[in-house]
Amino acid sequence: MTVDLPHPIPGDELDFATSRSSGPGGQNVNKVETRVTLLFDLEASSSLNRDEKERLRERLASRINKEGVLRVVSQKHRTQKANREAATERFHELIADALTERPPRRRTRTPRAAKKRRLEAKRRRADLKRRRREPLDD
Repeated sequence: MTVDLPHPIPGDELDFATSRSSGPGGQNVNKVETRVTLLFDLEASSSLNRDEKERLRERLASRINKEGVLRVVSQKHRTQKANREAATERFHELIADALTERPPRRRTRTPRAAKKRRLEAKRRRADLKRRRREPLDD
């Protein structure tokens, strides 16, 4: 699946780091670095304008560290090449999704019937609890 970006991000702006993957993998798991971490320095990027960088910072805040570096990790596959491709694909999806304009949300009112159902359910629940109580002695 290819993702269309408003404008492509050159490969030289992406850095890749490898490490040993967690989980099962037999003899391979302790000696082959198959986990791939894609690092994208948002602040140093020349392919994005100021508004796009701001939108990415806002929408991908949990993935961007204090230095302004976006991290995408892939360890799904058993080969470094496949994980590298998966991380790149995920990166493009994240960027494309974060840069798409979303229509403003229109406020709506809670329907009268929904309010009525909620209050009726509360009344039934309160009644049930009231009937469970021991009667008060006068």
